[in-house]
Amino acid sequence: MKKAYLLGLVFWSIAASSWAQQAAQDSSYKIPANSRAITADLLSSYYQQDGQNGAVQGGQGTEKLQDVANKVQLYVPLDKNKAIQLQAGADSYSSASTDEIDNNPSSASAQDLRAYGQLSYQHKLLRQGLEFSVGGGFSTEYDYQSVSANLGIKKDFYAGNSQLAFNFGLFQDNWKLIYPRELRGFVDAGRSDRQSLSFSLAYSQMITPSLQAIANVEYIRMAGLLSTPFHRVFFDDLSLDIERLPEMRSKIPASIRLHYYLNDYFILRSFYRYYWDEFGVEGHTAELELPIQLHPNFNLQAFYRYHQQTASDYFAPFAEHSVNSSFYTSDYDLSAFHSQQFGLGFRYAPAFGLLRSKSFLKSKRVVLFKSISARLAYYQRSTGLEAIIASLHLAFSLE
Repeated sequence: MKKAYLLGLVFWSIAASSWAQQAAQDSSYKIPANSRAITADLLSSYYQQDGQNGAVQGGQGTEKLQDVANKVQLYVPLDKNKAIQLQAGADSYSSASTDEIDNNPSSASAQDLRAYGQLSYQHKLLRQGLEFSVGGGFSTEYDYQSVSANLGIKKDFYAGNSQLAFNFGLFQDNWKLIYPRELRGFVDAGRSDRQSLSFSLAYSQMITPSLQAIANVEYIRMAGLLSTPFHRVFFDDLSLDIERLPEMRSKIPASIRLHYYLNDYFILRSFYRYYWDEFGVEGHTAELELPIQLHPNFNLQAFYRYHQQTASDYFAPFAEHSVNSSFYTSDYDLSAFHSQQFGLGFRYAPAFGLLRSKSFLKSKRVVLFKSISARLAYYQRSTGLEAIIASLHLAFSLE
């Protein structure tokens, strides 16, 4: 916890210093106006995992899961100052673990669909170097509904070489309480709602023409149902209950990114994050990525990510919880573990696009297929969980 406060204090000091020196900025600088181009990004991903510590069965049994996700992002400039952005998507997943809620391998809980959307409005004050955004969103699936609102402010200074960004988010979640079949009528989660607040502050700085740093600190406060009612917990006497966790939780992640432009062919991207939360989890994450520019239009990316964390104060494996405990979970996401993820990707983006055609609209505008990129990664956790992640990104614009 002291580390999180120290990182936050250093971050706020840097940010405050930057604001204090704003008067020295060249008053002729303006942030770039919106272009006329309407952009659309299509993103698809496939995720598959397996392990033997399923939380539904109290920390034992299969963790097999498959998820197919598709999302579209649309950016529409209204004029040089104003724009709207729309995101919409759907995830379809199947889980052998959630089958065990009813102890029935063919139950309806084996498959589910999540749909979500978000709409935001952005407004720039070009001469002041300011950008404001406000938006809202929703997410819905069989046993869960959520609505959200967000507010963002960005400030450029030092002729665009520095930026300070603040974001605030508010989330209201509601659950349909589903209990393990054998416990229905005997247990009660107490409440079915959850509220979350998030505050984040990010500061980016071009330190040299070749080196950029981005620091970020965030505070998240959650209140309400923070456990999952269909997760079983077995005690040391083999008695059974549902997962129970405190109704309040604070999270503080603090991170820094460094992007170093080695030459025209190599860029080194590094990332470090420290994480602390009120459940007793403390984590460290480090990542390296090396894009290699093989051709002006084509690059490859190799990346590696390492993570380690301590266990929550409320975690214990199958049949190791004391019956005298007030809070307990056997969800291995809250256990002590280390993990690694590594993979390769590519991006192909010709200067004039892959394809272009006349717009179906009655105008002289052109539809441009701008770029294609893809990634494939392998994830491994010390608890035995393994996963494969594949993603595809197609970028289009109307110019």
